Amino acid sequence: MREIRFHLIERIKTKTFLQGLKFYAGYGLRNIFQIRKNHNEELLTEEMTEEKIVENFHKLYYENGERTMYNTYWMGKRVVKSPLDLWIYQEIFFKIKPDLIIETGTRHGGSALFFANMCDLLDKGKIISVDIHRDDEIPEHDRITYMTGSSVDPKIIQNIKKIIEEMTKEESLSVIVILDSDHTKKHVLNEMELYSDLVSKGSYLIVEDTNVNGYPVEPNYGDGPMEAVNDYLSNNDDFEVDNDMEKFFFTMNPHGFLKKTS
Repeated sequence: MREIRFHLIERIKTKTFLQGLKFYAGYGLRNIFQIRKNHNEELLTEEMTEEKIVENFHKLYYENGERTMYNTYWMGKRVVKSPLDLWIYQEIFFKIKPDLIIETGTRHGGSALFFANMCDLLDKGKIISVDIHRDDEIPEHDRITYMTGSSVDPKIIQNIKKIIEEMTKEESLSVIVILDSDHTKKHVLNEMELYSDLVSKGSYLIVEDTNVNGYPVEPNYGDGPMEAVNDYLSNNDDFEVDNDMEKFFFTMNPHGFLKKTS
């Protein structure tokens, strides 16, 4: 009888010990995981600022170009632009109601077609699109005039000015210029100096792809559109950056929407 009682007491002690061990082990693990959870939440709160979220999305969008920017089409024609930027263009066009839109960098012609279709809706406006190459499959439209050659070639500039002169015989023109050709700083700055005088007061000179060279993509690109914009604005006061055109947070043209003030 005493042996039975002894074994029973030992079993109770062992069971109590194991239950206690299980309880404290569980309690300790729960606290460890809670500490880690709190730490992770602090990291998320610290790192996922509004600016960081936009930057990360920008990089995700840009680094997956085959899925995103190279897979964007307007009426069947490729447009290597962000849909958010295209929407901003639509808003600018409606506000300015341009008589002429000058685009450097035709590429596939999708953006020129988009501009022309927006002008169709406004029932006014012409497009001049310049590129060193002429794609056989670029879209034709009555409002679009394509010019083949460098955007900084004096002959191209002269031909554009002739068209403007013909159009201004009837009335003063509202002109928008969009620069999207060679993205090296030297070329973009040259374009800005050549085309800025063609932009009408209150209208826009839009410098595209100011996001390269670390703003925030392609950090090793070298001096490009952003540096050209900064250089130009430091020596000219006839334009100002219109940050309202970046209201959707993400744009491939940060600080590139320049409004002519004088």
